[in-house]
Amino acid sequence: MKKINPIPEIVGETTDVESWLMRAGLRFSDLGDDAASLAIRKQWREYQAAVHRCCVTLHQLPSRVQLSGDYASLRIPGAASTNCAIACRVRPQSLD
Repeated sequence: MKKINPIPEIVGETTDVESWLMRAGLRFSDLGDDAASLAIRKQWREYQAAVHRCCVTLHQLPSRVQLSGDYASLRIPGAASTNCAIACRVRPQSLD
């Protein structure tokens, strides 16, 4: 079946919480004090730590790296799995 409105591939990582939340169709104002919101906040901290380690290791900006492997689940809020090894790669540069 053909997709009518395909979701563009998420490329590169971000240091902006609003951009990260938009990947799951959320806004910061949607978060409260419930268990799901607390889990998303914890995931944000794990995501930022993973992005920082990748950037330092690869000597790249967040927009030029992409989490992969077990850590790829941190890229989308609510899809986290904890205690994983970090895998990251340099995103290919576009010809634009």
